[in-house]
Amino acid sequence: MSAPSPHTPEAPLWPHCAHGADPATDPVGCPGVHVPGHTACLAHLADADRDAYLAGLTPGADIDHRGTSFTGPLLNALLDAFRDPATGHPRLGQARFDSAIFQGDTWWFGSAVFQSGAWFESATFGGDVLFESVAFEGDVWFGSATFQGVALFESATFGGGAGFGSAIFQRDAWFESATFRGPAWFGSATFRSVALFNLVIFQSDAGFKSATFESGAWFGSATFGGGVGFESVTFRGGVEFESVTFQGGVGFESAIFQGAAMFRSATFGGGAGFGSVTFQGDTWFELATFLGDIGLESAVFERWVSLGPFVCAGRVWLSGAVFNGPANLSFAARRLECRRTRWLSTAELRLRYATVDFAHAVFEYPLTIAGEPDPFMLTGGRTMEEQALAHAPDAAVRIATLRGVDAAHLVLADVDLSRCLFTGTVHLDQLRLEGACAFDAVPPGTHRRRGRPVRFTGRRTLAEEHHWRAKQPDAVRGWNVAVLGAGHAGPAQLAPVYRALRKAFEDGKNEPGAADFYYGEMEMRRHDRTGTSRAERGLLHAYWMLSGYGLRAVRALGWLAAAMLVTVVLLMGFGLPEEDPKQEAAGTVPPGGGRVTFEIEKGDPRNPTGDRFIGERFEKALNVTLNSVVFRSSGQDLTTAGTYIEMASRFVEPTLLALAVLAIRGRVKR
Repeated sequence: MSAPSPHTPEAPLWPHCAHGADPATDPVGCPGVHVPGHTACLAHLADADRDAYLAGLTPGADIDHRGTSFTGPLLNALLDAFRDPATGHPRLGQARFDSAIFQGDTWWFGSAVFQSGAWFESATFGGDVLFESVAFEGDVWFGSATFQGVALFESATFGGGAGFGSAIFQRDAWFESATFRGPAWFGSATFRSVALFNLVIFQSDAGFKSATFESGAWFGSATFGGGVGFESVTFRGGVEFESVTFQGGVGFESAIFQGAAMFRSATFGGGAGFGSVTFQGDTWFELATFLGDIGLESAVFERWVSLGPFVCAGRVWLSGAVFNGPANLSFAARRLECRRTRWLSTAELRLRYATVDFAHAVFEYPLTIAGEPDPFMLTGGRTMEEQALAHAPDAAVRIATLRGVDAAHLVLADVDLSRCLFTGTVHLDQLRLEGACAFDAVPPGTHRRRGRPVRFTGRRTLAEEHHWRAKQPDAVRGWNVAVLGAGHAGPAQLAPVYRALRKAFEDGKNEPGAADFYYGEMEMRRHDRTGTSRAERGLLHAYWMLSGYGLRAVRALGWLAAAMLVTVVLLMGFGLPEEDPKQEAAGTVPPGGGRVTFEIEKGDPRNPTGDRFIGERFEKALNVTLNSVVFRSSGQDLTTAGTYIEMASRFVEPTLLALAVLAIRGRVKR
């Protein structure tokens, strides 16, 4: 026996009518299931038998008309047989219409009640079909069904599961105000025209995985009570989720939005997954509320995108995302993850509450991260509500890390950098800091280290210096320990970071701000035992002790006062003579008169032997010392020891005075 042709229709699994079968061209014939007690389907049943069958049906009875071809009058006659006298609407029990063919222009099931399961799998609706206000009290399946005309399910109620998997809607599909009380499945469905889900209520899970919306799709004010999946969905036209409520989790992973995507005023009660999504049109998340995390990992934004303003009680994940067009992100969230995110156009991030991880992010155009001090303003003068973040300690924006970032185009404004990790940042000297950017500070107060009191003068420090100092064996309390994953950075790595930040402040005409980072750079050089020689570290140590690297005026003035006091004491004890030497004139008168020549000499100063510490000697010593400070000679007669004391004083004390002046200038220069 020869194998059947690949185009030969297969016989259905149920006993079928076989009307019009032809062994040569159509061996199956009509696939309609037998009417009970007959060998033909309802469409090919004799008129008398059909009338008798319909007359025997009662409201709520079960029917099976799989594979049957319906005309409009035939369907109306069938529904009339189930019409409930009390309500005037058809009431069916279990209804099987699998693979049925509905021929004609309009099919109306309006207000019908399906008390048990209803199967329309692989059914074909040749014209418009109206399931308006229909109640499916059990499960209903439209899997692989084809709707060649408009499909209207407006105000329909689905009491059990609803399956539209692989269904094809060739024209508009309207589900406006429908209610799905059980799971709803639209996986792999194709919507070739408008799909309208406005005001739909999904009380359980809903799945649209791999569905295709070839024209516009509207879900305005719809409510999804359970989880909903739009994984791998393709929206070829615009899609609108305005004022939608997702009470459970929602997943759009690998979905493609070829048109505009609008999520304005949407509420996401659980996690929202947009991983690997492609947005080829404009994208809006204005006024959306996320009570969980929103995941946009590896998402691709092909055009302009506006994310916000919105509120996220959890984290916003943008790691691996690609922004090909301008981006404007405005939102309040607990954390923003932007690891290895690529920004290929200008971008502005205006944030509140967020801790930002920007490790290894790439941006080729100016990018601004700014902290917003006040809630975002909305149209009409209203402010955005932030109840989801009511328990946050403050609204400050904190940068967690910039490691691996090229900061040449980066602008930071009004952000907290006290915990930011900077090592590994490229072109840090070109970073622009605007507004009030806060850094960490040294531990306040006086501490004890090895029994000695230790006090740190106030300055701005990097988080990594805190981590390094906290690891030292003699660390005092107040230095913050490193968090997990912060890595290790020592003085050799931190000195270039401080140097680059100092240059960034200097280029911004903020000399006083640069002073703290110069201090930090010198501190790291002083403690670097690998790249700094012992002699250089000794010089740096002396520089630190005498004047705090030329930045601590009080320290330099203190050493100056001490040096002057020592000079005065030494001069009174050894430098001033017992008494000032007197001048003596000696000459010879030539015989017979004439010009007399005198030689005036002064005796050598004698070392003091009596009471040295008296008021007169103090006044002379102070005069010598004060003149030495301004690098002048007092003209006071001194002993040999006093001469050397004055020489040393004229070198040391002007130097200390200059360091004090330098420190003051560094704090007031603009």
